[in-house]
Amino acid sequence: MVDLTKIDAVRDWPRPRSASEIRRFLGLAEHYRQFIEGFSRIATPLIELTHKNLEFVWTDTCENIFQELKRRLVTVPVLSLPLDQEKFVVYCNASRQGLGCILMQTGKVIGYAS
Repeated sequence: MVDLTKIDAVRDWPRPRSASEIRRFLGLAEHYRQFIEGFSRIATPLIELTHKNLEFVWTDTCENIFQELKRRLVTVPVLSLPLDQEKFVVYCNASRQGLGCILMQTGKVIGYAS
């Protein structure tokens, strides 16, 4: 079951106003990058704003990318049926506040829990 409070936290994430705020958001997003097709290509303009010698200028492009990444983070993946002959991969993450795992096969999500 998806925890709706976590989805709301991502959906309601405020627009970053500094490089350190972008780093916090990208830290979350990068944890799930394997489930966001073309993550590096999409996030590049936001990543560039985290460079120390670059002036922080939030553009419409940055806003669109930020909203798209948030949308992709809260969209439930389409589950696939397992194949008998293929190997499974389990991704796990734990913190003091929670535990999550994803069961994958051939790059597709078979199941997940949080």
